[in-house]
Parts: sequence; structure tokens; C-alpha cells
Amino acid sequence: MLDRIGVLLASGELAEGQVLRADDLGVRFGVSRTVVREAVRVLESMGMVSSRRRVGTTVAPRSRWNVYDPLLIRWRLAGPGRDDQLRSLSELRAGFEPVAARYAAGRATPEQCGALTGAVMDMAVHGRSGDLDAYLDADVRFHRALLEATGNEMLAALADVVAEVLTGRTHHGLMPALPEPAAIRLHGDVAEAVGSGDADAAERAMRAIISEAAGAMLGPDQAVGGRGTRP
Repeated sequence: MLDRIGVLLASGELAEGQVLRADDLGVRFGVSRTVVREAVRVLESMGMVSSRRRVGTTVAPRSRWNVYDPLLIRWRLAGPGRDDQLRSLSELRAGFEPVAARYAAGRATPEQCGALTGAVMDMAVHGRSGDLDAYLDADVRFHRALLEATGNEMLAALADVVAEVLTGRTHHGLMPALPEPAAIRLHGDVAEAVGSGDADAAERAMRAIISEAAGAMLGPDQAVGGRGTRP
């Protein structure tokens, strides 16, 4: 129920200022008022709707939405604004993941370095076999481990955002049937640089990963730093 309403909100089918009545939603989706109430409560916590007495539940302005919420990212990637969301996310990642790789090179524990290397090895295995779900799991583990290795809790908290980008890329058919070997090698370069404490190399390789991913999803002109982007 939450996903169904969320997609309608993210796509704009339920427009800003529109009043959402529990009875109408219950009939539309064939669920009880209790289910509707719980879904609305979550949406309200995300800033997507607001509730007031004698007014009801109203779709909130997009400026109030928590755009970092993984659920909202998922819903936007499922809608007609997918390219805009992917572009925004690619630009966001370019702003923090290369820096995260630099920090990780100076702070990662031996266990975290091992987690990065293990994830890359799994990516290589599943990339060759074409098991995209297993590849996705390894890719998510890699980026989560990297962000945790920064020792910065605010950067680590962005792991779910990155996970939704990677998941959306896979589930919406934006991944090749066999992941690019060059992309896997870049992940290996990051792991190696972090393990050796080479901050410059770690940052450079991570920036290349993000640029490659953006180019694959949006086209080369829309890659971060490409001709289709603004400085």
C-alpha cells in the first residue's frame, strides 16, 4: 500500500495540495482504513503529506520532501522522472564518494580492507556468470564498506542512498547483461588504494567509477563531468 501511494506521489499523479481521504484510498486500493492510516503515517514522516484537523491529509510541496529517503528514491526511479533522479543522484555521489574513498584510505581497518577486497572478488565472479542479483549484492556491500571505512557516521549513513541507486540501475534494466570488466577493475583499484593508504589513487578511481556508472545510465554526454553537465 505504501509503495503504491508513494509511486503515485513521486510521479505527480497525486498532485501537490490534493486532499487524500482515507475512505477513498481504502476503496481505490481495496484495503482497510487502518492500513491507509499506517501508510499515511510513514508518508507524513517523509514530509510527503501533511495532516490537519478538519482538512485531512494533503499532498505536501515537493520542497518539504525528504529527498534522501531511500523509499522516495526508489519511487522516483520507478516513475517518469527516472532520468532526472539518476542525474541528481550521480551528481550527489560525485560530491561525496570520492572524498569518502580518500578518507577510507587513511582510516580503514584491516577488516574493512578485507571486506572491500572480498566484495570486489564476488563482483568479478558474478559479473562473469551474469548473475546480476548476486553482483548487485556484492556491489552494495562494497560501497557500504567503503563509506563505513571513512569513520564518519554521516558519510556512512548515505550507504542506503547509494544502495537504492545501484538497485534501481539493476531492477530497471540499466545494467548490461554482463557487467563491464573495466568497472570491476576500478572497484579493485579503489580497494587496493585504500588498503595501501594511497588517498589520491582511491579518490581518483572512485571518481572514475561514478563517471562510468553515470555514462552507462544516462549516456556519455550526461556522465559526471561530461558535456551534458554543468560545472
